[in-house]
Amino acid sequence: MANKINLNCDMGESFGAWSMGNDAAIMPYIHSANIACGFHAGDAHIMRQTVALALKHGVQIGAHPGLNDLPGFGRRPLPISPEQAYDLVVVQIGALAAVAKSQGAQLHHVKPHGALYNMAVNNEGLSRAIAQAVLDVDKDLMLYTLANSLYNQVASSMGVKTMQEVFADRTYQDDGSLTPRTQPNAMIVDEEQSIAQVLDMVEHGFVRTLSGKEIPIQADTLCIHGDQPQAPAFAQRIYDVLKVRDLLR
Repeated sequence: MANKINLNCDMGESFGAWSMGNDAAIMPYIHSANIACGFHAGDAHIMRQTVALALKHGVQIGAHPGLNDLPGFGRRPLPISPEQAYDLVVVQIGALAAVAKSQGAQLHHVKPHGALYNMAVNNEGLSRAIAQAVLDVDKDLMLYTLANSLYNQVASSMGVKTMQEVFADRTYQDDGSLTPRTQPNAMIVDEEQSIAQVLDMVEHGFVRTLSGKEIPIQADTLCIHGDQPQAPAFAQRIYDVLKVRDLLR
């Protein structure tokens, strides 16, 4: 049975004096914006601008907390304890919640960024810390988790409302994990291949791994990366394909 899916994109990952990149062009084609909170990217000015842009388009606002690693864009795995992860997530959710409140809005969800997200996927301690941070700040927030992961299982078992996330432009391993960016063929660069993968996940409930194996997958929200040159055109194409098939939430 086909699922209906939410489209999300990581946004606000620039700085006050910089361009906001593709954010404005992509915003009309998504349901949820994951807004950087200043630790891996973004700053107070960009956070405010991105929240305003999301409100203009009726897009759900989410915190996108990452490791405190501006030089590495939050994509480098760094040693971090569950207690440290908890504090990082609490502070970053709080910062964006305040920015949203200043504009008469509130947060809808939380999606950790980069290495923090990937480190939690198979780490029960980090998964618990992130989930507890969400519960303690606002138990009504959704937590975006990697589909079929330990991270999702742990968060769900703690009573967190989760949405299982899948990816259009990332390849999968046989255990359901994403192929690390450091390995060959981690990214899908062919647009038709990306769309085929999305339709397999949303319409048919499976994903084909790099080895050719078909594994079941729950697709609640689809991540569209916005930092590629053709990202706006791809976002529109994905949106149009899913809308025609009545697969959008």
